[in-house]
Amino acid sequence: MREDTTVLIILITTFLASLLLSWSLIVALATGKPADVAGRLETIAKRQEDIAEPLAPQLVRDEELSAVPLLHRLMARWSWSKGLQKLLAQAGWKIKPGKFVLVSGVLAFGSLLVFSLLIAIPPVALLAGLAAGIIPFLAVLLQRARRFARFEGVFPDAIDLLTRSVRAGHAFTTGLEMISRELPEPVAGEFRTTFDEYNFGLPLREALVHLTERMPLPEVRFFATAMLIQKESGGNLAELLEGMSRIIRERFKILGEVRTRTAQGRLTAGILIALPPLLFVTLNFLNPGYAQLLLTEQLGHKILMASFLLQAIGSALLWKIVHIEV
Repeated sequence: MREDTTVLIILITTFLASLLLSWSLIVALATGKPADVAGRLETIAKRQEDIAEPLAPQLVRDEELSAVPLLHRLMARWSWSKGLQKLLAQAGWKIKPGKFVLVSGVLAFGSLLVFSLLIAIPPVALLAGLAAGIIPFLAVLLQRARRFARFEGVFPDAIDLLTRSVRAGHAFTTGLEMISRELPEPVAGEFRTTFDEYNFGLPLREALVHLTERMPLPEVRFFATAMLIQKESGGNLAELLEGMSRIIRERFKILGEVRTRTAQGRLTAGILIALPPLLFVTLNFLNPGYAQLLLTEQLGHKILMASFLLQAIGSALLWKIVHIEV
């Protein structure tokens, strides 16, 4: 009975992996261009770049979820597709959600197939496939967090530059343009988009709201709210920006102190999270027969699944406890 189940799992995973690989090939063929057409387009693009301004606006939003029309229509029916598209944009990844989902699916079913052939233990193969499918999402979240951290590190300098620009008598939009030219990414790119949107007719309120959507950080929300209030009620914009820069720097200082004081707790949480899987691997290496029942018996498979679920819940709770928001 167990062998029949294993064979059935292998057949199903092989079929699904083949289907996903075929779909990926279709995507590649659908998005490809003939050589002569591609050459003409490249020549035209080079000519346009030669005459374009250094700060070319990029206001046309790419709302296409996939290059394949069928997949685009299918994903458009799901509410989470827009969230995934926003997540990829916040991470700075120039990849469509449809292609990202296909890559994750291929990794998941490919790992499931490989582990089914090598180990022939359905729960382990299922966990391996699930872990492989989650890896791209974890990579996006990690890249998103790093990009937000780089933005936060330069954002006070952007406000200082905007303050000096206003004190020198320049307009607010001129300060946005100076930020997009003088400061590094990702601050430059985000403020360049905001400047382009406002410069080409979008109201300041909507341009700042779009900035907060692309960078959902407390500092950016403070900045957008302060700018909108100042526009409605008036006041000294330079003093407002100077005070905001000082408050943001003080917040970063307090955040650094909190991280220093919670470093021991975060280290303890990391050790506790990594201890069960490391202990299991070490026991199997030192004494292979000690935990063999967990890998061979049906009850052991259920225990492994329950342990994995409890480990995930406990890890999430520990990580939430040791990370304090300021």
